[in-house]
Amino acid sequence: MIQNNLEHLWMPFSANRDFKASPRMMNEGKGMYYRKPDGTPVLDGTAGLWCCNAGHGHEKIVHAIQDQAAKLDFAPSFQMGHPLGFEAAEKLLSIAPSSQFQYAFFTNSGSESVDTALKIALGYQQHVGNSEKTILVGRERAYHGVGFGGISVGGLHLNKKHFSLLPNVEHICATHNLEKNSFCKGQPDWGKELADDLLRVIEKHGADKIAAFITEPVAGSTGVLIPPKGYLERIRGICSEHDILLIFDEVITGFGRLGAPFAAQYFGIEPDMITCAKGLTSGTVPMGAVMVKKEIYDAYQQEDPKVIDLFHGYTYSAHPLAAAALIATLDVYGEDGLFDHANEISSYWEEALHSLKGTDHIIDIRNLGFIAGVEMEPRDGKPGSRGYDVFTDAFHNYDTLLRVTGDTLALSPPLIAEREHIDSLIETLRKVIPDH
Repeated sequence: MIQNNLEHLWMPFSANRDFKASPRMMNEGKGMYYRKPDGTPVLDGTAGLWCCNAGHGHEKIVHAIQDQAAKLDFAPSFQMGHPLGFEAAEKLLSIAPSSQFQYAFFTNSGSESVDTALKIALGYQQHVGNSEKTILVGRERAYHGVGFGGISVGGLHLNKKHFSLLPNVEHICATHNLEKNSFCKGQPDWGKELADDLLRVIEKHGADKIAAFITEPVAGSTGVLIPPKGYLERIRGICSEHDILLIFDEVITGFGRLGAPFAAQYFGIEPDMITCAKGLTSGTVPMGAVMVKKEIYDAYQQEDPKVIDLFHGYTYSAHPLAAAALIATLDVYGEDGLFDHANEISSYWEEALHSLKGTDHIIDIRNLGFIAGVEMEPRDGKPGSRGYDVFTDAFHNYDTLLRVTGDTLALSPPLIAEREHIDSLIETLRKVIPDH
C-alpha cells in the first residue's frame, strides 16, 4: 500500500527508487524541527532547502497567508495588478544594497529569477545600443537553477548532460582549491587572482561582445564554495571597466545567511542586478525576484507607453499569497532580529564546525556567516556514495536533516538556531561520518 501511494510522484533531484524503498518523510514543522509521520522530531540542519530562514510555522507569516487567501486568492498580473504586489516590491527594495535598486520583477523560484535576469541583461544591452553584446558568462561549479539559461551559465555538468544549451555562453574557472585553502575559517587568503580568468574571456571575444557575468557570491548547492579575499571586488572592477553587467545570484545568500540582508552588503560590493528567492518568503509560498537598478528599468521605457516594454513574465508573478508572505517574512526578520542573530552566532558556528577537523573521512571544512560545507573523501570509484549514506543515516538513525551535494554536506540551519541546536548538529556529524 505504501509503495502504491509513493509510486506516482516523480521526485526532483532524487534517487526515486531508493527513496521509495526506504522513504524519508516529513509530516509537520515548527521552529527548528520537522516531525516524521510517527511524531519523531527531526532537527533541521538545512533550513528546509536553504529557504526556511525564520524557522517553520512562524505564526505571523502563517496568519498573513491565511488572511490573504480569504481576501484575494488570485489576481492577474499581465496588464493588471493588486495593491500587495506593489507593497511587496517596495518592501523588498527597502533592504536592497543601495537606492539605485528601484525595481523588482517577481517570479516563482530562483531558477525563474536567473532566467529573468539573463533575459533582462540581454535586452538592456540591445536597448542601449550595444547590439553585439550577446555573450553571457558564468563560472565552473556554479549552480543557477534548472532553466535553460540557468543550466547554460551554470557549471554543473550533470545538470546539462541530456539537454540543449544556450549559445554564446562562456565560463571562467572555479575558485575551489583544497590544496591551498582546506580547513580555512571564513574567506581564504589565496585565490583573488582567479578573477582574472574573466580577462581571458574578454580577450577571447572582446568586451564589446559580453553582456553580463553572473555569479553566486557564495556558491551553495555546488558544495559551499567561499570566495577568496578580494575575488569579488576584482570581479566587480573588471565588469565595471569593460561595461559588463554584474549579476549576483543571491537565491541562497539572500535574507540573512551571511548576517546581512544580502551578500552584496556583507562584501560591500554593488552588483547591477540581484536574483533572490527561497528566504524571500521563508519557504512558505513559492516566490522569487530580480532586483534591478533604475537605469536598467529606464532603458526599457523608451518606446510607446501603451506597448509592452518587457515581453516576459509568469502567471503567478506577485501572486497575492506570495506577496503577503514576503511582507510578513521581512517584518519577522526585522522584528525578531534574525539577521543580527545570525551574525552574532556565526563565530560559535565556526568554532563548532572546525572542532570536527581530524574526524575520519573529513578532508575540508569551510564556512562563512551561517553557512558551511563539510567535505568528505570520496570512496574509490563511487563519488557521492559516502555523502548519500551519511545523509540517509543521519535522518533514519539520528533524526537530523542534512543536505548533501556529492560528498559534501552543505549546512544552513534556520536563522533562529541557538547554541544547543548547533551542538546537536555537530555531535551528529561527529558520530555518523566515521561510520561511513
